Amino acid sequence: MPHSSTPDAARTHNRLAAESSPYLLQHATNPVDWYPWGPEALERARRENKPIFLSIGYSACHWCHVMEHESFENPAIAALMNEHFVNIKVDREERPDLDDIYMKAVQAISGSGGWPMSVFLTPQLEPFFGGTYFPPVRRYNRPSFPEILMSLANAWAKDREGIEKRGKALADMIRSDGGGKAVAELSANVLDASLSMLTQNYDPEWGGFGDAPKFPHAMDLRIVLRHALRTKSDTPLAMAKRTLDKMAAGGMYDQLGGGFHRYSTDEKWLIPHFEKMLYDNALLVPAYLEGYLATGDENYARVVRECCEWVLREMVTPEGAFASTQDADSEGEEGKFFAWTPAELKAVLGERHGAWAAAWWGVTDEGNFEHGKSALWRPEREEDVASELRVELGELRAAMQAARAKLFAAREQRVHPGKDDKVLASWNGLMISALAQSYQVLGDERHLEAARRAARYVLTSMRQPDGALLATARHGKAKLNAYLDDYAFLIAGLLDLYESDFDPHWIREALALNRVLDERFWDGANGGWFTTGSNHEQLIARLKAPHDGALPAGASVQALNLLRLAELTGQGPLAQRAEAAIKSVGALANRYPAAFSQLMIAVDFLASSPREIVVAGELSDARTREFLAAIRGRFAPQRVVALADSRADRELMPLLEGKTSGSAGPRVFVCRNYACKAPVESLEALASELED
Repeated sequence: MPHSSTPDAARTHNRLAAESSPYLLQHATNPVDWYPWGPEALERARRENKPIFLSIGYSACHWCHVMEHESFENPAIAALMNEHFVNIKVDREERPDLDDIYMKAVQAISGSGGWPMSVFLTPQLEPFFGGTYFPPVRRYNRPSFPEILMSLANAWAKDREGIEKRGKALADMIRSDGGGKAVAELSANVLDASLSMLTQNYDPEWGGFGDAPKFPHAMDLRIVLRHALRTKSDTPLAMAKRTLDKMAAGGMYDQLGGGFHRYSTDEKWLIPHFEKMLYDNALLVPAYLEGYLATGDENYARVVRECCEWVLREMVTPEGAFASTQDADSEGEEGKFFAWTPAELKAVLGERHGAWAAAWWGVTDEGNFEHGKSALWRPEREEDVASELRVELGELRAAMQAARAKLFAAREQRVHPGKDDKVLASWNGLMISALAQSYQVLGDERHLEAARRAARYVLTSMRQPDGALLATARHGKAKLNAYLDDYAFLIAGLLDLYESDFDPHWIREALALNRVLDERFWDGANGGWFTTGSNHEQLIARLKAPHDGALPAGASVQALNLLRLAELTGQGPLAQRAEAAIKSVGALANRYPAAFSQLMIAVDFLASSPREIVVAGELSDARTREFLAAIRGRFAPQRVVALADSRADRELMPLLEGKTSGSAGPRVFVCRNYACKAPVESLEALASELED
């Protein structure tokens, strides 16, 4: 990483030195007179009638580092910024609300968006110009940052009325786009339309959806697997399988250390942006788990184990929660930690096995990345590599398994990328879900315990006295009102924890969080949920985020949460609220269902008349565990699973009432709409019930 997160004490500190965000701390010794977002900066802009330069990024962002080094560390450029603007730096991971609002402005102005986001505001916080990375001198067909600063400063001095008019128009556009009316009944064929549209977007050669740059789209994969189950068609299953295979074989996957990088710059999944985000891995673990259940392919289980191993090894904070990101850069160079040359392979493995490793992981003399280096990937089938090397496949596999461990150990001696160790409630919720689901399918107790620890931390240390959540924490200190995603993703994690250890505490906490969410985020006029609560800081717009992006739409996750909670607790109004939320975006989802894959997962759950499966028996009983393993080993996501044991709260979950072990021991009740069939007492009978 080109800039230490610990400011150099010999340099002057700006106001960011008092912040907790590692991204803001990276800028604490810039000569720019940075402010964090807050009353001091906003009042100064209004008092002095000065425009605001708002710079939004995140700590793992490569081009954020580049712009800092080129412009924000440049005293001459900093002087221009300080003279003409009130300069505010924001960590997008701490303030997704600001990021959402002003990204809409940048996209409207420039036709595209990204980070670093560079946007200029009036003192009334209305955006009038914006873009992403600007170079210090003219290049990449972009004007220089100093030219932009002087041009906007002059325009502000000479045509303030025109600029304010432009800012107001953009703000009005953002407001109208944010909370719009889209209420409609979903089309009867919306699930078929989802599959059709995803099929049109699918890349049949390399897998995935859309063109380069190519993102993993975990929600698309998960709904495609459900389409395969629903339609009994091989085509969607083949789409999912090819995508899962190609991503796992690509350079976007860390072939040595496990875990996925953020996205691929090309269509082949070969060269990634090398940052690793907690959320990408938290979303891809369930996708690979479901791929494993749907196909039985052990390679997918391996990917899940390796992703979870990366999290447990690299991303657990001292408090037991999960850190946010690992940087793309080390020693000032993107990807340096991860890339290899043939000579480096041979230095670790010796001449013979080094040559084998180069063939195995596609490392060439000219390199596939920068500076003659290669991202490791698996472009050829192992049988073909063995044939080319004229070596027995078994010998090659064993040698490469040993080589992987040696190369990983050698890589550990390199300078590691920086880590953003702040804890985000939302991303922790996603990882709690991922680890809990991994435990259910693969049985690693460490995954369950890590999920529990993180949940306990967020529920106790990131909570306000009234039960509301806080969004972010670092070094044990939490702050900022939580957003919709924080509540929705954490509730989902708590439901997955319940279905892992069957402690009713998780259901009680999920219901408590849901009460806060419903009270503060629900749109009483048009249905659905806003991304910020009713007690949130007043900004130029209060938005909704109905469709999926890099993260699943929080509203869609919450719709599924409510459907699951309704099945588990028998509280019908929860399901009615979910259906109203789905209907609130019906017009948009009907038009472009491929942008609503997480919502389609909820619709698929609802449309299937999900099963309620109750296992009656103690968790310590081997027979109970056998029944649970049989249930969890089947890809049948339209269900909830509950345990009627001595800890069960039958008042909280009336579904469990009257369900007890039989004379022969534990047994299973398979129900729909709270009507249950006769209990089954054998694995064979259970398999027959689940097949029905």
